[in-house]
Amino acid sequence: MAIFAAIAVLAVLIVVHELGHFMAARLQGIYANRFSLGFGPVIWKYQGPETEYAIRAFPLGGFVGFPDDDPDSDIPPNDPNLLRNRPILDRAIVISAGVIANLVFAYFLLVAQVGTVGITDFNFQPGVRVPEIALKSSSVAQQAGIKAGDIVLAVDGETLGANREAIKSLMKAIQDSPNKPLQLTIQRDQKALSLKVIPEQGEDGKGKIGVQLAPNGEVVRKRAKNLWEMFSNGAQEYQRIAILTAQGFGQLISNFSETAEQVSGPVAIVAIGADIARSDAGNLFQFAALISINLAIINILPLPALDGGQLAFLAIEGIRGKPIPTEVQQNIMQTGLVLLLGLGIFLILRDTANLVPSSWVENLFQ
Repeated sequence: MAIFAAIAVLAVLIVVHELGHFMAARLQGIYANRFSLGFGPVIWKYQGPETEYAIRAFPLGGFVGFPDDDPDSDIPPNDPNLLRNRPILDRAIVISAGVIANLVFAYFLLVAQVGTVGITDFNFQPGVRVPEIALKSSSVAQQAGIKAGDIVLAVDGETLGANREAIKSLMKAIQDSPNKPLQLTIQRDQKALSLKVIPEQGEDGKGKIGVQLAPNGEVVRKRAKNLWEMFSNGAQEYQRIAILTAQGFGQLISNFSETAEQVSGPVAIVAIGADIARSDAGNLFQFAALISINLAIINILPLPALDGGQLAFLAIEGIRGKPIPTEVQQNIMQTGLVLLLGLGIFLILRDTANLVPSSWVENLFQ
């Protein structure tokens, strides 16, 4: 069930994106004769009065088709309601509407989460927790008497507060004190202890004591108390996710060689979504919002076969005063589509191989 929930999330986001294009066209009176979820051979279709609705074999996206270049269409080529005959602004609205739909949908997903199950948050308590001690016998922390489960309340008399900065403060104190004694105030079983620890100097010249550090507190869910909180807290969470997503894309572009392996395809995304559904289905709202924002950013990139690529064609048309020849556009878009499908298939195979146990693969080829 968890896998189906994750697949459903992806399907809904694709439908939302394509519905943005479709509704933007229809509301402007522009003809749209196809609405497809997926690419490739048709698995199921329904012919409406004006539009064919279809589900196709390869669930790597979707598309809205227009009768502009359909040889079977009986619409006159000079009909003003064909997409190609509309002003640049009208066409830009249709092309960008999918991205806008994903962004707006992500916001309302977060508003819904805030108002129903609540947004996960961390309730900080004073100090820094020590969840684990290094196993090696030479661990400085072990020699000093620090144990897993201890809470460091202060270092050299400086209290560690109930906030995100507590870990940074403790780490800085340790790293800045190689071979120098530090006096730690420890809470253990509701008792306060004072322990002296002398960080050893690492290869980088910084001090270390051989422990893992974690914030002290507990994960809680915060639900909105009223409509104002729903929309304002949803906006805050939306801003946080959008900034993190943009930063992630920035790192991918600026440091591609090291971050390329972190790019996930549909299989990995479904696997992550399934894990979230199993552990806490309420977080599927947040997961869906994150993927929706990612879809929007990816689609707005000025690459062939993406919405951003078509907007780039419109920008060039606006500068030149005339459109790029149709044949040139089609060749560029078809090349981009092949590359996009190839990338999708590669990511599916790679992610599937990462998920399937290596022993199973070895047995398969024996």
